[in-house]
Amino acid sequence: YYWYMILQSLNIIAAAIDISWLYMGIEDFKRTVVRNTMVKLVSLAMILIFVRDAGDVGIYIVILALSLIGGNLTLWPHLRVLLVKVSFKELHPLRHFIPTVSLFVPQIATQIYLILNKNMLGIFAGATSAGFYNQSDALVKVILGLVTATGTVMLPHVSNAFAKGETKKVNELLYNSFDFVSCLAIAMMFGLAAVSKYLGTMFYGPGFGPVGLALMIESIVIVLIGWSNVVGTQYLLPTNKVRSFTISVVFGAVVNIVLNFPFIYFWGLYGAVWATVLSELAVTAYQLWVVRHSIDLKKMFENFLKYLVAGIVMFIPIYYLELLWKPKDMNLQGIMYTGIEVVIGIVIYVIVLLILKPTILGKIKMIKK
Repeated sequence: YYWYMILQSLNIIAAAIDISWLYMGIEDFKRTVVRNTMVKLVSLAMILIFVRDAGDVGIYIVILALSLIGGNLTLWPHLRVLLVKVSFKELHPLRHFIPTVSLFVPQIATQIYLILNKNMLGIFAGATSAGFYNQSDALVKVILGLVTATGTVMLPHVSNAFAKGETKKVNELLYNSFDFVSCLAIAMMFGLAAVSKYLGTMFYGPGFGPVGLALMIESIVIVLIGWSNVVGTQYLLPTNKVRSFTISVVFGAVVNIVLNFPFIYFWGLYGAVWATVLSELAVTAYQLWVVRHSIDLKKMFENFLKYLVAGIVMFIPIYYLELLWKPKDMNLQGIMYTGIEVVIGIVIYVIVLLILKPTILGKIKMIKK
């Protein structure tokens, strides 16, 4: 895959010119959201036009990479409005070096255990199993993007409150965010698991049947990563507990490495998926253990059982419909069946929540603000 790796290196250029962090820091999310939406639509259109068969993998990689580069470049022209001239004598970049490195370490650890499963699976079980894992992981990451989006929004907001010494506000933001993410993540976990059996075949085509069970297992990480995103990204980082955050991520990477060897050896693709789930569980459990004295865990989980009941009640009929209809093709009928399942699932989940009355129902207006 040498040539593909060369083409993928365009993503390094895209990362180098990415200044979306600036707009996140000043809480100007509209600009980045609009940019991301336009880039996704353009890249999707180009893929549909130019990618025709299995021989167009290189074209597919270039389209994705160039769309990232082009999207990141669109954020630069607005800098002339934001930035002001400063004296170089007033700049002291070295004082930021150590804090930057402390934030860099967990990013490296995260990347290690994100790609480790694919690499080890490819070595021990073959490229086919690695491909199944990658496709399953890609679909889960789409759902996770919705769940973890609150982290991008809340990080600068919590940092600002912490800098002002508003500890009570920081904790309230954490409780509200954790409750919202739990409600959303549990619904998405059970929803994805319910429609997963034939989703791999439907989405990727014949031969991708194993992706279905992998999706069902990996859907568990939607809740785990959602929680660790709230506790880690929205609390530990903005409250200057970077060391604890780093340890949690490194701990997850170590657990992943240790489990991968026996799990992949004995169970192949599904062993790698379970290793991912358990490593994310380790990260989340450690973070909750770290904050147990500074926040009220009972308050954080006060609605968990209600969301869990709503998720299980939703899962059963949707899974039955999936077995009944067997939507295996990305045709109008398959899309319609899946769409109906999603709508029914949402309705059931909402109805059960209205019956159980979790406290989030009274916080919706505040969350919107």
